[in-house]
Amino acid sequence: MPPRTARRLVTAAVLAATLPGAASCAVGPERATPVGVVAAASPAAPAGSASPAAPVVPARVPETLWFTAKTLDGTAFSAAALAGKPVVLWFWAPWCATCASQAWTVAEIAPKYRDTVPIVGVAGLGEQKAMKEFVTEFDLAGTPQLDDRSGALWRRFEVVEQSTFVIVDRDGRVVHQGFLDGESLTRQVDALARG
Repeated sequence: MPPRTARRLVTAAVLAATLPGAASCAVGPERATPVGVVAAASPAAPAGSASPAAPVVPARVPETLWFTAKTLDGTAFSAAALAGKPVVLWFWAPWCATCASQAWTVAEIAPKYRDTVPIVGVAGLGEQKAMKEFVTEFDLAGTPQLDDRSGALWRRFEVVEQSTFVIVDRDGRVVHQGFLDGESLTRQVDALARG
């Protein structure tokens, strides 16, 4: 059999084996899932583990986290990955003096709470170059910073001014929307992390 034909047969076999699984993913959540909530992907068992991992119950994705975006460095971002955790969305603009004063607090606390209360910046109302310079100046590169020059997320969350913090609880409810100074932000994030 010629090598080209053999490759086509292998490719066809691989596609035949994987398409049924891919098609079932496209169907959506099962009927038991409440309206407005979908199941997030569950992580696979760690490679090389000697015993099977305990079953992972996927977190339900509330409608609040049904969005995707690109970060300022071009990486794809899906808010669904944050399901089951409280989340802080920080809407900022690169020319905003209030945002600059809050950036120091965000840069300080975001790494500490990365796994319990993720803080996600949503940059808007400016040029991408200025946004990237802001992230560099305030050492925010370790925190996801979404490029929302189009204002899609600002409109989605009805944010009309910078600097605005939108705090979403574990169940996807917005529990705060508005201004927070550094001390208030730290206190709120700490309380969410504890419980």
